This record gives sequence, structure tokens and C-alpha cells, in this order.
Amino acid sequence: MGDSFPRPLMSTAAAPPPLPASVDIVVIGAGQAGLSTAYHLKRLGLEPGTRFVVIDRSPAPGGAWQFRWPSLTLSTVNRIHDLPGLRFAEVVGTDQPDVQASVAVPRYFAVYEQTFDLRVVRPVEATVVCSRSDRLVVETTRGSIETRGLVNATGTWERPYVPDIPGASRFRGRQLHTKDYRTADEFAGLHVVIVGAGISAIQLLDEISRVTTTTWVTRREPQFLDRPFDENLGRAAVAIVEDRVRRGLPPASVVSATGIPLTPAIEAMRARGVLERLPMFDEIVEDGIRWADGRTLRADVILWCTGFRSALDHLGPLMLRSEAGGITMTGRLATQVARDPRVHLVGYGPSASTIGANRAGRAAAEELTKFLGLT
Repeated sequence: MGDSFPRPLMSTAAAPPPLPASVDIVVIGAGQAGLSTAYHLKRLGLEPGTRFVVIDRSPAPGGAWQFRWPSLTLSTVNRIHDLPGLRFAEVVGTDQPDVQASVAVPRYFAVYEQTFDLRVVRPVEATVVCSRSDRLVVETTRGSIETRGLVNATGTWERPYVPDIPGASRFRGRQLHTKDYRTADEFAGLHVVIVGAGISAIQLLDEISRVTTTTWVTRREPQFLDRPFDENLGRAAVAIVEDRVRRGLPPASVVSATGIPLTPAIEAMRARGVLERLPMFDEIVEDGIRWADGRTLRADVILWCTGFRSALDHLGPLMLRSEAGGITMTGRLATQVARDPRVHLVGYGPSASTIGANRAGRAAAEELTKFLGLT
């Protein structure tokens, strides 16, 4: 597959250096937000590997994209926005709709890292971050790094969320999360309960319902948009999420703020009768699910498409959370942590989308270098 992609001019960058003991800025995570931040830090005059370092827990480039299910192709994924300085189409082309996103996006990220010589150090996992006087110490699986500032871009993929439903341990069938999904064919002949009202839930419901019987369950009545998801609607959704994090509330998803775009694929699902949604069940029993009124439904599989939470446990010692349960954010695009201005969160809250991550990377780089007196 890769050989069919156009090959851009790439630098002869050296292999990533060993982990430095001290830098001005550490970027944790090399997904869309982390790479955007690194690009802008370099544009501001900071040398990767010496003035700043990007560490990533994955063994290869690609962020969370490298772990997505095989049926998620460039024709079915939500739009992949260009990273700054290198268009996605220059690497992947414009005529590859059936290429797996888990192949195309990692290739794009790998070319991006090499083109701009970002020197990502991997695999390195940040285990804990603590404050020592005017410095931060990032403890990792390959030693510690002392730094003046931190940009956290760890995303959400490592923290799948499954609600705590009574009886879950009694279920004799299979339970899995979106993160674990690979192919619909493995469920042929089984009854699958799909829980969730986001884009991923809809996509997997569409796939699985083509090979077996399904039941769709959501906590709230799904809201379908009767118009395309355009730039104005996107801005409105981001504004809602940004307002929440500026008030220290846990961030909400874009879908919860806007609803689900009513695409031709969803219209086809409705025509097939697979969008007949049931309310959330109250209990899991040995062979299925049960509602409070006593109704039961037999199930072989429960697929939790219930989203993710921000992977921020390593920041616990910094005590960044507010009394409201979230992290109070400030700065131009709400990337700066109010309780510790040395820390920026990108890919969090309003910058969780790919386009938001790009903008947040630039804002974080500019604001943090200015705060630290580096520019």
C-alpha cells in the first residue's frame, strides 16, 4: 500500500537522540496536537532534542490512529486535517479512499516527523510529573527529565470509559470497548448490544448490523442534525466546550454539544431499521441486560462505545483539578492551566479535534515560550 503513495522530499534527519536530562520544554505525546506543538516550537527557534523534546509511549509514529479498527478507511473517517507545513495529500494523495486510516495517518505522521526533524523519542512513557521549586520533573520509563515547561498532548486513547453498571461481572458473554473493536465478522450469529450515541457508535452499529442482529442503547435520546456539520456549527460546538474548561468543568464531547450529522449513511441505516434506539438499561444479568421495569433482553456481546477520558493521571502530583472536577484552563485558546501556567494541555477540551489540536499546538508553543522568557 505504502509504495502507491507519492513520496515528498524528505530530510536526511539523524535517528532520534537518547532522552536528555534537562530541556526547556517537554512535549508528552506525538499525536496531532503534540506534533503541531513541536513544529511551532521549532519555528520559534527552539532546537528539538536540546531545547525541547517530544516523548511518545507508542513504538512507532501515528498516535492513536495506528490502533484504529481496519474498516476505518479514509472514506469513512471524519476529515483528517493537515498538520502545519505539510499537507496530508502530499503524502497520501487524493485518490486513496479505501486505504486504512491506521496505515495512512501513521505514514503521514512518520513523514512529518522526518521532514521537520522533530526527533521524537519513543517508546517512552511519562509515569509521573512533579514540581521541584521552579522546575518540573517528568519521570519516565527511561529516566527523568527536568524541564521549565510542559505541553501535555496525551489525548484520550489510553483511557477508555465504561460506565459502572450493576451486574457487569456476572455477564457470561463478551464485553468490549470501541478501543478493542477489530471487525464485525467476529460477531456473526451473535446478538450485539451497542451502547453509545457518538460517531463511533453509529459507525460500528452500521457495520455490525450488516452481519448480525443488534440492539442500540443510549443514555439520552440521540440528536440528529438536519443540516451539514459546517464551520459555523463547529465553532459553536468548540465555544461550548471551551466555556466549560474555562470554568473548571470536565470537558464535553463535540457530539454532545451539536448532535450527529445526518449523513446519507445514517439515512440508509434508518431505512434498514437499525436506528431504533432503546434507553439505557439498569442492570447486566448473566445472559443479557435488564431495565428497571423488569424488561430483559438476551445478549451475547455488549460493545461499549462510551468514549474516552483524558489521559492525565501522570499529572496527579501537580494537583491541577478544580473543585468542579475538571481543570480550569486559560490562555488564548484555553490551553494554559490556570493553577500552573508552566503547564499547557493540548488535545484537551476544545482542542480535542484534529483541527483544534493544530491551533492549540501553535497557541501553546507561543504562550509557553513567552511565559518562560524563551522568545
